[in-house]
Amino acid sequence: QVQLAESGGGLVQTGDSLRLSCAASARSFSSYAMSWFRQAPGKERDFVAAISVSGSNTHYADSVKGRFTISRDNAKNMAYLQMNSRKPEEQAVYYCAADLEEKDYAHTSSDRRTMDYWGKGTLVKGSS
Repeated sequence: QVQLAESGGGLVQTGDSLRLSCAASARSFSSYAMSWFRQAPGKERDFVAAISVSGSNTHYADSVKGRFTISRDNAKNMAYLQMNSRKPEEQAVYYCAADLEEKDYAHTSSDRRTMDYWGKGTLVKGSS
């Protein structure tokens, strides 16, 4: 069983930066690819970014490439999402998810239907 807890959400102005954190309880954290998804009110939960078990490979949604950066620290059982140049339409609940992976891939962890564990989410609200 893996428990995930997101933090770092809050009220952010358009264009500002914000870093989200995801703390994992698993002793085998380094066996999981980690992903971030987001869900705006009335919309589906969409993929944002993923990072492979070692951290060597990353994968991003086209809408966030060049602005968001996903990272992880296996020694601390932590994953992060650095968000820069945020846009107003990116107000959403942001979720981290864990995907048990045998290979060091990131692109295979972009489908919300295949995630093994989810956090409860952290709300990122925008203000202009």
